[in-house]
Amino acid sequence: MKKAHKFLLFSLFILGIGCTDDRIFEDFQEINSTNWNVHDTIRFDLGKLEMTNRKSLIAIRFNESYAYSNCYVRIISFDSIDNILENRLINMPIFDSKSGEPLGKGVGNTYTKYDTIPFALNPKTSKLALLQYMRTDQLKGIESVGIKILK
Repeated sequence: MKKAHKFLLFSLFILGIGCTDDRIFEDFQEINSTNWNVHDTIRFDLGKLEMTNRKSLIAIRFNESYAYSNCYVRIISFDSIDNILENRLINMPIFDSKSGEPLGKGVGNTYTKYDTIPFALNPKTSKLALLQYMRTDQLKGIESVGIKILK
């Protein structure tokens, strides 16, 4: 019984350490029927986060039906009264270009790829909007899109 008790305490301790994170914001928006339409805007309300010197990440959760090696995403940041502060296009690799293996971590046929947003968000940013900018109206295989802001 003592061994089981010690194992349980050790497992809870490891779980607690593994769950600590330096994020101050993280949110995923689900894509209906895993088809990200060219007209679908994914929105995130950051509230009144202090954005100075923050590392920001974009995340794409995709499955094996995603047909491309990358994903072009337009990131638009807004201030609190919806003035556009930034409007940039980024290229996010999804699969390794040589091996074809999915980048990111996953279980089964679903993977999540995090990538650093390659520019600093304006300190006045309170909202973000993401749009897919691929050459297709329906981007199949995208399950959700997320944003993560680190301390």
